[in-house]
Amino acid sequence: MKKAVLTLSFFLVAMLGFTAFAQEGQPVPGTEDGPVIKIDKEVHDYGTIDYKADGKCVFTITNTGNQPLIISKCKGSCGCTVPQCTEAPIAPGASSKITVEYDTGRTGPFHKSVTVTSNAVNAPTKVVKIKGTVKPNPEKATTAPAVN
Repeated sequence: MKKAVLTLSFFLVAMLGFTAFAQEGQPVPGTEDGPVIKIDKEVHDYGTIDYKADGKCVFTITNTGNQPLIISKCKGSCGCTVPQCTEAPIAPGASSKITVEYDTGRTGPFHKSVTVTSNAVNAPTKVVKIKGTVKPNPEKATTAPAVN
């Protein structure tokens, strides 16, 4: 009997605590007030790509918050990684694209990053990465001399 009363009491206290958050004007647990940035992927893997191939990739940003998301800066980790971000505010529920172009005239493996700075309450600075390997320049391939 004592166990049943304790269980019922615990249940009632839990319900009262939950309804306190659900009242009008109060945030629901797990939501944040302000712009919230969500990016579709953390890393774009090009795999192995040809020399001078198209080095563009796209990351999709979504504002899951309740206020406009403003991207103030997009910066590549080096001159070979050039990001383009929107300057227009991203409305709540809307999405935008970050286009990143890697210079595939540089051969070999690469690991680069793009830092996105915004007014997001969950992650004001977000880093996305690109990686892959660019094949050697076929015009500079060495050939063995002909044997006579």
